[in-house]
Amino acid sequence: MRTLVAVHEHGTFSAAAEAVYMTHAAVSQQMKALEAEWGIKIFDRSRRTPELTPMGRALVARARDVIAAYDGLVPGILGEDSLRGTVRLGAVPTTLTGLVPLTISSLKHSFHGLMVSVTPGLTNTLLHQVERGALDAAITSRPEVLPRNLAWLDVAEEPLELLVSPNIESDDPIELLRTQSFIRFSRHAVVGEKIERWLQETGIEVKESMELESLEAISSMVLANLGVSIVPRPCVRHMLSHPLKHLPLDRGNLYRTIGLASRNDNLRPRAIREIHQRLLDAVALGVFNPLTLKQASEG
Repeated sequence: MRTLVAVHEHGTFSAAAEAVYMTHAAVSQQMKALEAEWGIKIFDRSRRTPELTPMGRALVARARDVIAAYDGLVPGILGEDSLRGTVRLGAVPTTLTGLVPLTISSLKHSFHGLMVSVTPGLTNTLLHQVERGALDAAITSRPEVLPRNLAWLDVAEEPLELLVSPNIESDDPIELLRTQSFIRFSRHAVVGEKIERWLQETGIEVKESMELESLEAISSMVLANLGVSIVPRPCVRHMLSHPLKHLPLDRGNLYRTIGLASRNDNLRPRAIREIHQRLLDAVALGVFNPLTLKQASEG
């Protein structure tokens, strides 16, 4: 196609050959190959100097578009074009009050043409949406088995801890789990499955009172002294978090990994890299408040 455009621009096969650093014979052979492949007459060879037919001239215009699209393919993915438009981002609920707003604010400050739409959901649901292309990426817990066509970038490890009302004197997590009502983190969530597995492995029988998906809702129930709960300690805290007691479990060996999942063949790798870096920056700040929001935007 480049040779075809060169013939149009330079008028003869010989001039085109010089422009594209080929021999006259090679240019002629390429043009015959195009005619044979497409099954149409591109040149009128009844004249001493072959001329483009009307069909040939129309093809030149289309060929320019194809060449431009091809030349812009990689730069469009790696360059600024991938940081414009809308990125569809999924996120588990526990990240929505700290990690996600801090990350998106930083992104929008650096890339004014980038919009981020957020879809909340549990890990398995979000990963399925990424797999089928409904989401560009998702911030989730790392599942036991990651689908083969998904790429994973670690963001943070969040230790699991026992949330306890400040009105309860005991600081023994095992005793509290056995004696207090238990507010369970949903077993439909990956982290909920991890909690249930740990309880079974340690032989702790709990007095289950309710099962919730929202960390905010669980925290409010615990604050109201309606029970205790095992939850992940957010890698980015909100400045207005409930004044609860946070008791470590299993000497810090019990945790969930938060990360960014995307398709291996995603078309916006630079956008994914930028989101991942801003997630890491947010984790480094550790808390979401007006001061850190300003620092993240200026960073």
